[in-house]
Amino acid sequence: MIRAEFYNSKGLLNGFSISGHAGYADKGSDVVCASVSSAVQLIVNLLNEFDCEPKMNVGDNIIECRTTASMNTASAMLEQLKLHFEAILEEFPKTINITISEV
Repeated sequence: MIRAEFYNSKGLLNGFSISGHAGYADKGSDVVCASVSSAVQLIVNLLNEFDCEPKMNVGDNIIECRTTASMNTASAMLEQLKLHFEAILEEFPKTINITISEV
């Protein structure tokens, strides 16, 4: 299962951590993993483009991103990423575990 943890501070999303494997299909042909990976890459690129200064930490099977907590633009983008994951979860149940943590 993919674990998607979103970080919330003072009512604004300011980052995320994504790890794991959806388990929907074998590695390399899993449409859920491909969708999540593509969405994460898009959001990181948009955060960078809109000067939200994403701070990235990429490890083995984990990616973490944090932005400045007071930025409404960054929070709105991260909220859209969360909504995208929720839509994937509706179509492919038990593939993503979404949590929100106060930081």
